[in-house]
Amino acid sequence: MGAARRSERLGRASSRDPWSTLEHTETYNEGNDMSDDRDHRDGRFEVLIAGGGVAGLEAAFALQQLAGERVRVRVISRRDEFVYRPLAIGEPFNRSHAPRHPLRALVERAGAELINDALEHVDVPQRRVHLASGAQLPYHALLVATGASKKFIYEHASNLDDAHIDDLLHGLVQDIEEGYVRRLAVVIPAPLPWPLPAYEAALMASERAWDMQVELDVVLATPERAPLDVFGAVASRGVAALLHERRIEVITSCTCEVPGAQAVLVHPAGLELQADRIIALPALTGPSLSGLPHDGGGFVPVDEYGHVRGVDRVWAAGDCTDEPLKHGGIAAGLADIAAESIATMAGAHLHGRTFIPIIEGILMTGGARRYLRARPAWPGANGESVFETLPPSSRPPKIHARYLGPQLESDVVYR
Repeated sequence: MGAARRSERLGRASSRDPWSTLEHTETYNEGNDMSDDRDHRDGRFEVLIAGGGVAGLEAAFALQQLAGERVRVRVISRRDEFVYRPLAIGEPFNRSHAPRHPLRALVERAGAELINDALEHVDVPQRRVHLASGAQLPYHALLVATGASKKFIYEHASNLDDAHIDDLLHGLVQDIEEGYVRRLAVVIPAPLPWPLPAYEAALMASERAWDMQVELDVVLATPERAPLDVFGAVASRGVAALLHERRIEVITSCTCEVPGAQAVLVHPAGLELQADRIIALPALTGPSLSGLPHDGGGFVPVDEYGHVRGVDRVWAAGDCTDEPLKHGGIAAGLADIAAESIATMAGAHLHGRTFIPIIEGILMTGGARRYLRARPAWPGANGESVFETLPPSSRPPKIHARYLGPQLESDVVYR
């Protein structure tokens, strides 16, 4: 990539002092005290990361490796802990454990500083963010990784909210074991969220009923054309065969209504399903951040470098973006590309890469876990779809994250 094109892609670093538009360069201190500017005069490139989830932490660890002392990184998040949420769905079935980490410890391990606050507005011309507390912070580069909000669109269903999934599914497991639930419906809404947890819930519920020798009919309704077709044809056929083996009925290419606690209306077929329990994935809405562009769903538009379209020196990664696949591995991959762009702007010598989504997933089934992967075709490389059964001793990560993953791998626990 030529120097001119790289400069355009990375936000056109200006020759003027990036702090010259500010009346004061400020640092954030407890109690919202905005002190003097001496920390900003040490020659380091100031990076703000808004969000303490997978994308935010991945970017922090990536910048530590790629840019080192060239950058000063501060992570803005109201969270106190980081939870490895993809494993939470297996806890009620005694199939996995979702580890929790103090967020401050992870951020500091990445060589960054945690600010317990929330992003409210981005003043792009002044390169300054406004926080919920009223504090303001300047930046040379901003990475938005605030995630998305859950929208529970089915009033009469039990929503698979990963923050409360333990309580929800423990009750389901108990009712299956005691014979109170004989027919279970699992609903995936449209537009399609990350669908894997719905399949895991259906498969693990079916396996638990088999273990307890109780009758349970499971039906899964999805807008997908085929089961987990986001992983490609080979993986989708493997998942379909597994569902058939477990006698789980799948209705594809549909949308659903849930008019009551035990009824699901399936369109366009006009079917009415009866179920003792209905569980559903939530829909997602974007953050609609003030000062930044967003689409009708509130999601931030980004290019293949993670750069927010039409905005200088602002990147975004994770579920807050208009990237259609809302998954931790995708979030981490885009965060890596954004971090490389930011590190290059800070003076690191890197070859620019564009974002190519390679989708990986571990499907917990209640029995043997399956590994799924999809890689799109591009010039010089063929596409790929993989479906493999994993040995019981393997402990693959649910989220593939190049820099964050090694910090968490010892805590990935399957049973």
